[in-house]
Amino acid sequence: MDTSRWRPPALAAKAALAALLALAVAFPGWDRFADKAMGVRVAAYPAAVMIVTLVWALRGRERPFPWDVDLLVTAPFVVDVAGNAADLYDTVGWFDDACHFGNWALLSAAAGAALRRWAGLRSWTLALTCTGLGAAAAILWEFFEYGVFILDTPETVTIYRDTIGDLMLGLAGSAAAGLGLGLRSARPSRPGAGGRANPGPDVLLVSVHEGLDVRKGDLLDEGRGAGDADAGQDVVRADLAAGGALGAERDAARREDDAEKVVQGSGVGQ
Repeated sequence: MDTSRWRPPALAAKAALAALLALAVAFPGWDRFADKAMGVRVAAYPAAVMIVTLVWALRGRERPFPWDVDLLVTAPFVVDVAGNAADLYDTVGWFDDACHFGNWALLSAAAGAALRRWAGLRSWTLALTCTGLGAAAAILWEFFEYGVFILDTPETVTIYRDTIGDLMLGLAGSAAAGLGLGLRSARPSRPGAGGRANPGPDVLLVSVHEGLDVRKGDLLDEGRGAGDADAGQDVVRADLAAGGALGAERDAARREDDAEKVVQGSGVGQ
């Protein structure tokens, strides 16, 4: 699948992430970066956004690079660092909740797109897998936040309620992404008006072969290429013509035999 149209935004997202992390390193004393574990983010986020490239390389680079999956993985980290740089976490009350919902939806969508393409998962199996992966990732993220931020802050009194809310939002975002991917995956295989799925060309071809005795070289033989269609038509025409001629000869011979029997029966000599 060609996803090259997503290459420019994916590269732009990586460039934006690098610039934002460089800003945090250059100005660590800003209030918006203070006590936000920016040093850990500077080390962990570049490694996280390279996961897609690493998996693609380990798979042998046989398929085109999945730029759409790469963009979906990179975007949440850009949003997080940009939110800190713009001081949105401290000035906009709902921004943190929106990030927990939206970012996990993006990451779950990335996992779902990759599983659908590489593992062949379909429909609701894909939806449930995305939901489970997103929920597990959200739990691991809360472990990370607890170890990095909470133990050394005065928020330990009220943090449990916030953690529960974050987990709920992470699960909701993952479920939304899984539901969307499940619906999209199920769309091509919806049943027809009669309640049964319309058989595809391959199914019809198998049915024809099961009902007919196909011999090597016959017109129904799959080994005959598409370019033999005209030749096949010529063969059919030639067979029809030959059959007609043979039938005419047989009719003429039969009429001669009948006439000879009539003459012999009447006693008239030839």
